[in-house]
Amino acid sequence: MNPYGNYAYAVLTATALRIPDKVALTYCGERSFTYEELNRLVNRRAHALAEAGIAPGQRVAALLNETLNVAEVYLAQAKLGAVTAALNPYWPVETLQQVVAHSECTAFVYDSTVEDTIKAIRPSLPAVTTWIKVGGPGDDAVDLDALTANALDGEPPLGAGYDDVLALYYTSGTTGLPKAVLHSHASALATSQIWLDVPRTPDSVLGTGAIIWGIGFPALVGPALYAGMRLVLEQDWGPSNFLRVVPREKVTHVSQIPSFYSALLAGDEHEGVDLSSIRVIMLGGEPLPAALLARMKERLPDAGVYCYYGQTEAPYSCVGRVDDGSQDLHSSGRARMTAAMRITDPEGNRVVGQVGEINLAGPHRMLGYDKLPDKTAEVLRDGWYVGGDLGIADENGYLTVLGRREDSILKGGQWTQPAHIEEAAVALDGVAEAGAVGVPGHGETAVEQRILLAVVPRAGASLDPEKIAARLADALPAHQRPDRVVVADELPHTQDASGGPGKLLRREIRERYQDRM
Repeated sequence: MNPYGNYAYAVLTATALRIPDKVALTYCGERSFTYEELNRLVNRRAHALAEAGIAPGQRVAALLNETLNVAEVYLAQAKLGAVTAALNPYWPVETLQQVVAHSECTAFVYDSTVEDTIKAIRPSLPAVTTWIKVGGPGDDAVDLDALTANALDGEPPLGAGYDDVLALYYTSGTTGLPKAVLHSHASALATSQIWLDVPRTPDSVLGTGAIIWGIGFPALVGPALYAGMRLVLEQDWGPSNFLRVVPREKVTHVSQIPSFYSALLAGDEHEGVDLSSIRVIMLGGEPLPAALLARMKERLPDAGVYCYYGQTEAPYSCVGRVDDGSQDLHSSGRARMTAAMRITDPEGNRVVGQVGEINLAGPHRMLGYDKLPDKTAEVLRDGWYVGGDLGIADENGYLTVLGRREDSILKGGQWTQPAHIEEAAVALDGVAEAGAVGVPGHGETAVEQRILLAVVPRAGASLDPEKIAARLADALPAHQRPDRVVVADELPHTQDASGGPGKLLRREIRERYQDRM
């Protein structure tokens, strides 16, 4: 087998052969490794894991909190050809038990930070016959550190590559058990090429915190090593530690969500801290308000701000710069090199400038969901991943992400986000709040819906549903016009942490009022 088809060899060993003396990784300001040193350490880990009984193709659950342990073990298992089941350290015990059992793991590697969790779940996992601990001896567990200390540092026999399964990365699991997303050595390597689309220099430094387990690994660690950057690993990447680490390590590249910068710039702790090394800010996961971008540019004038879009099933699919006027602020950019993106209507036809489902394709796309053939067939269509997000692409291929399909309304063959209708309703005199939902039509196709709009009057105002409907008919296109308007005293919301109203509960609006359609 060509060694460059193995993920760990391609992102680490090949870079060590090219620039062996360059610093590859620093950990919490305490330890530092050149590419040659890091590669030899990973090789020792791989030999130690093999001595512990880990074999190519074996599914190994990994519950690791310390970021250095994550990097070493994930890369070592990749060289061996073992399949890493990348567990979330924040899952409850019940979820961990079910995921490990469902993924048919027969070995389990963990570090000293989760020993209490291991004690709780171990009795319920009889199929796991090999327990391996990083960070010292454990109860009835292989001491990986002891084996590593005496292991060889040459390249181990590579046990997998190309289309072989590399890892199971799990979805958020907001409903039911988290789905295991199968990524291959090839798909993870394709994800590592993200920095081909973003400026960097030989001195670039990527800083990141604890969330590199799971898909964060091929999306952050892999790209840094593949590009020959210096990777700064921390346990804490909150605003306070960020302000300590960036000037200490001269970090140039960072990846966060927009709300991180809301928190960072909300107080005065950042004032006087030298953040001038930052050159690239990657943002994803949330909309970027114009006011926040303005504050970021005022504080970090030399940093380019980039937005990206992707999912665990197809990471970093689109990317684009948003602070230089080259694209709309709400856009997530265009498909990056080697990837493709398109928008399709409900019949699967490609559309431009029209709301539809986001389709993603490329070598970075997942193989499928583990043991879920029906779900895999639902989202993988003719080579495209169609994961349920809606968006609009303009004639130049720039993508604007609108939200989840289940929150949207399909009428007249076109998708509509409820917020568009709600904004138009709230703009009318006397309307304090509005909530729009789709309700299945009578005698129509299964997917077509009618629009129900619930409105709450302002204090002292009186609303006439028919007049509201008439005014919206003049303001909205046909596929966004409500079929029924109801007036409510209040709309259902979740309760936020402060006890106030949270997100609008559209499902409950549908349940309360759909019999009036």
